[in-house]
Amino acid sequence: MHIHEYQAKALFKQNGIKVPDLEVISNSNETRSACKKLGGNVWVVKAQVHAGGRGKGGGVIVCNNIEDAEKASQKLLGKKLVTPQTDEDGQPINQVIIEAGQDIFKELYLGLLVDRSTERIVILASTEGGMDIEQVASESPKKIIKHAIDPLGSLSTKECQNIAKKLNLDSVLLEQFTKTLIGLYSIFTNYDGNLIEINPLIITKQNEIIALDGKIDFDDNALYRNEDILELRDFEQEDEKERIASEYQLNYISLDGTVGCMVNGAGLAMATMDLIEYHGGSPANFLDVGGGTTAERVAKAFEIIQSGQNVKAILVNIFGGIVHCDLIAEGILQAIEKVGLTLPIVVRLEGTNAPKGLKILNDSDFNIMTEADLTQAAKQVVEMAK
Repeated sequence: MHIHEYQAKALFKQNGIKVPDLEVISNSNETRSACKKLGGNVWVVKAQVHAGGRGKGGGVIVCNNIEDAEKASQKLLGKKLVTPQTDEDGQPINQVIIEAGQDIFKELYLGLLVDRSTERIVILASTEGGMDIEQVASESPKKIIKHAIDPLGSLSTKECQNIAKKLNLDSVLLEQFTKTLIGLYSIFTNYDGNLIEINPLIITKQNEIIALDGKIDFDDNALYRNEDILELRDFEQEDEKERIASEYQLNYISLDGTVGCMVNGAGLAMATMDLIEYHGGSPANFLDVGGGTTAERVAKAFEIIQSGQNVKAILVNIFGGIVHCDLIAEGILQAIEKVGLTLPIVVRLEGTNAPKGLKILNDSDFNIMTEADLTQAAKQVVEMAK
């Protein structure tokens, strides 16, 4: 789950990390009072969307007077922001941050993530703040400092100071940097983070370390024990089909292809998508209906898939283990009737009672093509989608 920059900065502040003074507004008429409250003569207006690359998309505007700040707010609020990390439709801008300008001396990058290869939380740091970390990794990998944290211990002051020294920070900044990094680690571990980034983490001319930006992603599977974080969820920033799917415990991700996929099991879903691609098709989605497949969940899955404008055909690939294939087949027929499915459909069943399940589908009044072989099923649905 993603949260907005202003929400991340509120968490930063609660954990001892310095952030700029800011005001969050949803109406451009509030801009003038926000600027006056912040004081100074430079303000930054930032679109609040769940996407990176806002500066490249025109979503971060530096203003040298209040009139320019008002124009910036009017330009952004109520519009959609397209960045290198969004689709062509962009993300809606319902709020902007008005932030006090800073005297920047130096920009750093600081982040934490879960490294699955080492099974540890890893700190990433770089002197190349303000740049895409992926670009730095590609062009100057030696400029990225990596430090894995002992999973049986905690992040120590000494570790933080060693990272600070590798960043060539002055000794006067060690205490601030340590406090910042330990604050990030606390947020990450206390709230089940997947990723935290501050880019840039700035050093001001007054020798203050400040988080000028903030990005936090949380583990969806742990939200049940982080109710305070769940309350920060912004449904308007999420794909509508993905949001509806999550309500029915369906693991769904929208894609750009023409073949809708309904599969039980993430690994089988990935293999199904690979086969569709291999035989010249393109998946319209990733969809894992899970092991406990029911008629209601299948019906909702069909409804979500059919709502995709580009979908031309559907491939259902189910392995009957926990639920037998004959019961799955009956559930598919009930779901098709309930939804009023009109798209061509290929169903591949394998597992317990697979022949019986395929017979139930073949004997039905619906126009369903069945297949026991996954490769043949993939070939058939790709042809249908053409």
